[in-house]
Amino acid sequence: MNEYLIETNKHMDGIQKVYKFPNGYGASVVKHKGSYGYAQGLWELAVLDADGDICYSTEITSDVLGHLNDPEVDNILGQIFRL
Repeated sequence: MNEYLIETNKHMDGIQKVYKFPNGYGASVVKHKGSYGYAQGLWELAVLDADGDICYSTEITSDVLGHLNDPEVDNILGQIFRL
């Protein structure tokens, strides 16, 4: 999924990776002091709509997903790609 990674930013003393897929959806994947799972070294993921805003109405989730390891993030990115 790295071919769809459009930016990596420092974010709130941590990191944010932003993905954009051909179907118009994307994802924000973060690991910072305020994110769910940060203390365990895990990721938080939000589905993004075509405007780059958090999308709360997909079959994947109606909120952000936290406490994700790398394989779980990759799996969810694949699900977003296939929406």
